[in-house]
Amino acid sequence: MVKTSSLGDVIHNLPVVSDLRRCLPEAQIDWCVEEAFAEIPRLHPEVGEIIPVALRRWRKSLIQWSTWSDFGEFKKELSGTYYDAILDTQGLVKSALLARLARGRRYGYAAEVAREPLAARFYDETFVIPPNAHAVERNRWLAAAAFNLPVDLPLNYGIDVPKVNLSWFIGQRYAVLLTATSRDDKLWNEPDWVLVARNLFKRGLIPIFPSGNALERERALRIVAAVPGALVAPPLSLGELACLISKATLVIGVDTGLVHLATALKIPTIALYIASDPALTGVYGTGFFRNLGTPGRAPRVNEVLSAADQGIHGFH
Repeated sequence: MVKTSSLGDVIHNLPVVSDLRRCLPEAQIDWCVEEAFAEIPRLHPEVGEIIPVALRRWRKSLIQWSTWSDFGEFKKELSGTYYDAILDTQGLVKSALLARLARGRRYGYAAEVAREPLAARFYDETFVIPPNAHAVERNRWLAAAAFNLPVDLPLNYGIDVPKVNLSWFIGQRYAVLLTATSRDDKLWNEPDWVLVARNLFKRGLIPIFPSGNALERERALRIVAAVPGALVAPPLSLGELACLISKATLVIGVDTGLVHLATALKIPTIALYIASDPALTGVYGTGFFRNLGTPGRAPRVNEVLSAADQGIHGFH
């Protein structure tokens, strides 16, 4: 399988592994993924070899010999196995070119429904999958068309959360609040986060704020400073974040890959959309989840708290 990025897209592809394993129990399923997100396929026990690619890193240093040396090693690894099938569920030129480097018959989206129509030229077989379906189902339907699978299999992300020592936080019920995202226009107002965190604390939940880079940590620290009892999590890997999220009572987050991980783990999840449309790429699962907001209309605090009460009382 080729699905390289981004974090949410990689999570959306996990059910394809479950579908394939259910119908083709003897198959070995390998996955080519961007190196920064390689921990996500590792969460699925049915994924065989993970082949990390570093397109994001290589783009920054194209003139360096080490980049081309790394690419040569990657190409050697990718082409070292002859596959019965190579499935590109991303539908971009970059992913199609990666699929082309692998040896085997290549399957992907038809030009009229691929995210980048030119990608279809690099596949041996293409399929028209409804573009207005949710990304999770588009991935699954593409696999179903390519391998003649049933289209009504139960949705299963198949995640096996690693056991991680969270000794910095022990015991109490908590909510994970995800304030960081890739674009500033997707951020929710800090005063709104403060109000939500204070109310969650009154409801008996410790608000925990993960962060990645220094800027995200500064934002989390500002919010926590106004919410007695709240915590900023230490730097965590994706596997450690999965463990933290898996034990939460509730997750609230902006449009970021980690809210999709929470939904995949069947943790009550509220996703906040400020500048993007959740219709096709919102959180999607079998547990309690809510997609709130649309471009130009950010979710209101009372909406978020109402949904939070539904998630807390309905599932815990």
